[in-house]
Amino acid sequence: MSPTEASTLPRNDELFGHPKGLYVCFFTEMWERFSFYGMKALLLLYLTKYHRYADGSGYDLIGAYGGLVYCLPVIGGVLADRWLGMRKAVVFGGLLLVAGHAGMAVEGHAAQLVNGVVVRDEASLRVFFLSLSLIIMGVGFLKPNVSTIVGKLYPKNDPRRDSGFSLFYAGINLGALFASLVCGYLGETLGWRYGFGAAGIGMLLGLAMFLWGKKYLQGHAEPPDPAKLRERVLGMPREWLIYLGAVAGLVPIAALMWAALNGAFSLGGDVSLALMLMILVLAVVLSWFVWFVTTQCTRVQRQQMIALITMIFMALIFYTLYEQTYGSWVTFTDRLLTKDIFPSLVRVREPIAWTSSAWTNLGLFFGQAPWSIVSLVLAPASFVISARFSDRHAASKAPRIVVGVVFSLMLVLLVRDLVILPQTAGSLTYLGALFLVLLAPLFTFLWGWLGKMNRDPSKPVKSAAGLLFAALSFVPLAFAAQHAGATGGLASVWWLVIAYLILEAGEMCLSPVGLSAVTELSMPKVVSLMMGTWFLATAFSEALAALFGKLAAIDIVEGQAMNVAEAAAKYEHLFWLLMWIGLGCAAVAFAAAPWLRRWMHRVER
Repeated sequence: MSPTEASTLPRNDELFGHPKGLYVCFFTEMWERFSFYGMKALLLLYLTKYHRYADGSGYDLIGAYGGLVYCLPVIGGVLADRWLGMRKAVVFGGLLLVAGHAGMAVEGHAAQLVNGVVVRDEASLRVFFLSLSLIIMGVGFLKPNVSTIVGKLYPKNDPRRDSGFSLFYAGINLGALFASLVCGYLGETLGWRYGFGAAGIGMLLGLAMFLWGKKYLQGHAEPPDPAKLRERVLGMPREWLIYLGAVAGLVPIAALMWAALNGAFSLGGDVSLALMLMILVLAVVLSWFVWFVTTQCTRVQRQQMIALITMIFMALIFYTLYEQTYGSWVTFTDRLLTKDIFPSLVRVREPIAWTSSAWTNLGLFFGQAPWSIVSLVLAPASFVISARFSDRHAASKAPRIVVGVVFSLMLVLLVRDLVILPQTAGSLTYLGALFLVLLAPLFTFLWGWLGKMNRDPSKPVKSAAGLLFAALSFVPLAFAAQHAGATGGLASVWWLVIAYLILEAGEMCLSPVGLSAVTELSMPKVVSLMMGTWFLATAFSEALAALFGKLAAIDIVEGQAMNVAEAAAKYEHLFWLLMWIGLGCAAVAFAAAPWLRRWMHRVER
């Protein structure tokens, strides 16, 4: 479909002013992010509390895992661009993710201290490593292509593009919000397998949503040349060779996860095999980029691509700061902050006595589970119902009524869980997504309002503002660490609330417009590859964030209490350090913004 045809879509192909395909991607990504962040909220705590690994080992694992999760989308983007098409890549990635999250529910036995030696359940850990590899590979195929589909739904220079990506980003963070509340809460209260298992069910529902809604994608997600997929390579169709190659790659990725957690095959200092793989991929991508912009682009295209790669580097810095939320911020919250925002309203959770009856256990589970589980079904169901009304009657007011009723009910269930449920360090990661969901409509309105007055800041300025907010978000936590160190007690969780509010204002400035810039500034034939490069920057940010987080690693001797003053001093040092790094990078970004804007050649909205 050409841009001209896309811009004249009949009204029943739109919903609330945007293509219906946007909402298909919205809910697919909502469920995928629910599964991903649900597991991520638990991962570091699961390793340090259940399997009794040291902080440093846990940071190494989440750095390698997070890095590879965002590194492989480069390859997934290339395969979709050249052969698979985005639909097949998303479906295959979704199937791998479902399998991976199912495996994460196999928690095995908790580690025990026997004669001064930690004894772990090695069989369950082998399943754990394989499950991580399935998730890494699945995200590599799914994530870059869902984001690319969103960009293709809008004609070039469509003024709705930034607001569309802001809405899409709200879907991502709606999934992350419920992930922390549901998976984070279940994992630390009812058992790790319940949290990980809920994440797997979420991914299955996300895959079902994508398959149901493919009719709304306007044909943008299909293979570029189906005949090439059927060509035989090494004795089999190219499509099946791609799938087989991905499955074969699971074993070495699982081995990398094992090596990262156990400190095996380190190449010196903090350079692990996983980090070396990311460096290799980066070298290949940068070499390709230099070749491409010097030989395949016009002068204007070259400048646009260089402006884009610069903004991708800004994203790398931002997410190095941001990913502390699943590393040092989690352990800091677990050890040195109170947990409940409104302690007087929290309902004390009674211990569950499981029985031999499956039905009785099911009732006990739902009696303790967050009510927000219902919202995860209501939200996509409201879109399905609204889309069907709109398909039949484009001017129908029923979709607005349905969405209004469902949103009101979801809000009630959400507030109930936020206020009544006793929170944990893992579940409190919901604060980031909560502020993003609340801020998304405000920023959507803000950019639209400024755009009507021709005063919308350029994308580089928005990205620089994102870096500034990210730097400032560490100030409240540094003060909280000071308080904990001085008093020897727990600092208020409200310091964490303020930190998340500042950080997520920065994310709303940088990330949605960055994703939009990838689809606008890239040459059409490499847009998925450049989206993969965006995620490659996130991969390095995960690895760098883990390295910084290790500066505050706390080694607690078995049987001894943690030294609060020493721990608080480590966290305070880390938080001030990251603040200054963020401020310095923000200053450089603001200085470079006018130059970048010129090189974008008016592609700013």
